[in-house]
This record gives sequence, structure tokens and C-alpha cells, in this order.
Amino acid sequence: MVMREVIGLIQWPAFAASLIAAWLVGSNSSRRRNYGFWVFLASNVLWIVWGLSTSAWALIALQVGLAALNLRGLFKTEEKREDPA
Repeated sequence: MVMREVIGLIQWPAFAASLIAAWLVGSNSSRRRNYGFWVFLASNVLWIVWGLSTSAWALIALQVGLAALNLRGLFKTEEKREDPA
């Protein structure tokens, strides 16, 4: 019973991480954008854990897709940061 309650609370850090990540990704700083994609990936993991506990299969599928897009954004941000032009 306690584990179920703990898993239920995961949605709140996932929610907060999603908002913080969106704010970071919208930054003019490539370093902040890069951190934002990492925070988004952490939120994807949290949402997947929560979704598994509630059998929210559409949410899990969405988070897997968003994680793939966040990885793409992370790599594109890394490439731009390394490019001196």
C-alpha cells in the first residue's frame, strides 16, 4: 500500500520537471536548452513509471515518443554548441 502511494506521488515531480524543462528549452542560452532536454528526459522517465502503475498506456506511448524527440533535441543542441560558427 505504501509503495502505491509513493508511486502516486511521482506525478508531481514529473509535472514540475516538465514545466522547468519547457522553461529551460525556451532559453536563449544553448547550455540552458541542453539542460532542459536532460530535465525533459527525466520527466519522461517519471511519467512512464507513473503510467505503468496506473496502466496509462497512451501516456506511456506519448512519453516514449517525446523522449525520442528530446534525444533528438539534445543531440542537435550539442552539435550547435560544438560548432563555432
